[in-house]
Amino acid sequence: MIPRTRVSGGVVGETRTWPVLLVASALTLICAVVAGVAATAAGAELTRGPSAAEIRQASATEVSRRWALWPAGRIFPLALPYTGEQGGRETARRVGISSRIDCRTAVDAALRKAVLAAHCHAILRATYLDALQGIVVTIGVAAFPDTASAAAAKAAFPRNGGPYPGLRALAFPGTVTDRFTAGGRQAGTVRQAGPYVVMSTVGQVDGRPARGVGSQRPTMFSFTGDLVGNIAATLTAPASPDCAAKEWQC
Repeated sequence: MIPRTRVSGGVVGETRTWPVLLVASALTLICAVVAGVAATAAGAELTRGPSAAEIRQASATEVSRRWALWPAGRIFPLALPYTGEQGGRETARRVGISSRIDCRTAVDAALRKAVLAAHCHAILRATYLDALQGIVVTIGVAAFPDTASAAAAKAAFPRNGGPYPGLRALAFPGTVTDRFTAGGRQAGTVRQAGPYVVMSTVGQVDGRPARGVGSQRPTMFSFTGDLVGNIAATLTAPASPDCAAKEWQC
């Protein structure tokens, strides 16, 4: 039953009943208009380009997944440039990449609680030799869900660049790095880069323990900052969306 509705324009107090056919036609027209507007809006949503905010979010998501999607050799290239003690350009060569990515075993026990509390996804490690093949450097990339988590984990590392507690040494038997052990670590570096914490631990290829080393040149291991910086910059370099690549979901 169609309700009786009071309208203006007639005798005061008069009520009129809208004809059923007229009401139905009006409702049909309204529904058609609403459907048309919705279809137009949906079509516009499907065909419009991504907004600036969506591009930023997609780029941030892609960066945070690089540790899992990129080949290990892209994260740890065969050669890394650095500036030597005398100011010349030198190149560190990669010895090997670890197949283990467990967050627990890649750092010293004193750091594990903080790293795991920050929801560490993985820690990737590779070892390099300096140009003179006298210094061995293990570099680690710890992946976290976001920038805040990475910052929380980094805060647990020594602020003075010391090796303890820090990234564990990665040696490869049968190479000149096979004497690089925890006791031979002499310096360390840690840097946050977006959702990543990039670390290094360094020693000498003869495996001499840090406690047995006398005074050192202050710049002896400073080049490791270049290595860490190069990897950090590559991992967080902005990228434009590429719908044909597996890193992107368009």
